[in-house]
Parts: sequence; C-alpha cells; structure tokens
Amino acid sequence: MNNDVILWTKDLTKTFGGVVAVDHVNLKVKRGLCHAIIGPNGAGKSTLFNLISGILKPTHGRVFFEGKDITGLQPYKITELGIGRSFQIYNLFPNLTALENVRLAVQAHKKLTKSSILKNVRELKDVTWEAMRILSLVGLWGKSSIPARNLTPSDKRKLEVAIAMAGDPKLLALDEPTSGVSLEELGSVIRVIEKIKNMPDKTILLIEHKMDVVLQIADIITVMDRGKIIAEGKPNEIVKNEKVQEVYLGAGI
Repeated sequence: MNNDVILWTKDLTKTFGGVVAVDHVNLKVKRGLCHAIIGPNGAGKSTLFNLISGILKPTHGRVFFEGKDITGLQPYKITELGIGRSFQIYNLFPNLTALENVRLAVQAHKKLTKSSILKNVRELKDVTWEAMRILSLVGLWGKSSIPARNLTPSDKRKLEVAIAMAGDPKLLALDEPTSGVSLEELGSVIRVIEKIKNMPDKTILLIEHKMDVVLQIADIITVMDRGKIIAEGKPNEIVKNEKVQEVYLGAGI
C-alpha cells in the first residue's frame, strides 16, 4: 500500500444477525487530509468507525493502519498505535472539571498509576501542563476549572476532541463532532477541527451530518448507503453526483 495512505480497510464487513451493517467496504484514508464519511441514518458510518477503533470485531475483512494489520486488536492497543476517537454520544466524566477529564486521558496514555504520580511530583506537573496545552489547543484554557456537566454543548464537543488528542494521535476519528451544537456555536467547533487539520502529521477521519460543515472542512468525502460505499471524491464532485443527491442530499440533509 502507498505510504500516503495511513488507514485502509479491505472488504470490511459486519453483520448483526441477518442485517448487514457494513458491506465489503474498501476505504483508503490519505495521510494529512480531512476525510469525511457521510450518509443517511443507518448507512453504517458509526459501525465502520467502531470496526476501525476495535470496539466491534468484523465478520469479514481487515483493517490496516500504517501498514500494520490491526484487525481484532483491543481498543486501547489501537489507541496506542496512534488512533484517537471521539464519540457521537458525550463520553465525559460530568462531575470532573475540563482539566481533570483531559489530565486523566493524558495520564492513561503515559501509563502512570496514581501511586507513581504521588511518588514523582514532576510527573504530575508534566501531566497537568500537557493537559493544559491540549485545552488551549481546543480553546478551553479559560474553562479548565469548570465541571464538564456545566459546559455548553460546543465546549463539551471541544473537550471530547481534547481527550481524543491526549495521546497525540496520528489519526483523529471524530464521530459527529458538531452534534447538538447550535448554529451560533458551530463556528467555534469548526475552527478547532480546522486547527488540528492544519497541524503537521495529523489526519482526520470524520462522520458528520451537517453538509455545510463537511463541504467546508473535508478534502475527500466518502458516501455510504446501506452499508456500502456508493461514491467518493472531492467536495465539488460529491455535490454534483446524481446518485448522492438522490440517496443523501435528497433526504433533506
């Protein structure tokens, strides 16, 4: 496989009983780009993400990351290899502050136990400063002491991105990062994604329902329907694709 391709799947398939959720998907994600996956509800997008991140095991097919077969690996192993993941549903510790949420993620990636941190004050400081650096990256430096439950929907989404960035991933997989965000706050989340997109050695794989967001930030768009890839190309190509208009855009999204 070309070194420009950081992630690819080969005939990736997942069935649930008699239902085929992902159907022989061959996906190639090029390094350094923002690659969006779109499609109507039930198209198989989140299932595909769960297969890539190890939450689900495929019925058939393989997943490769940087030339390594990662099929069937546990999610934490896949994270260690360099894939960070956010979720469609908030995955935060609501009673902990923004800083504490990110600090726990940094600590997990550094494999520091509570006892080891207590023995080494410098390690605790390093973890805290790294967490604050990531919060600054997503625009939450000034909100580090606010409990996650009290953050606005847009700030909760930014915090999830911050947690996913804690391990300095090579590929950041974002599952509907603007879900629940108001139109007034939408721009601030988009700016965070664009900021990460422009960082060296960062690739973004994105599921998003808002077409205006996808067209603004994606370099490549893959369209899924009923578990299959039905189209792929640059945003201007996807907008003009008649099949996409019929299956996806025609649904009023």
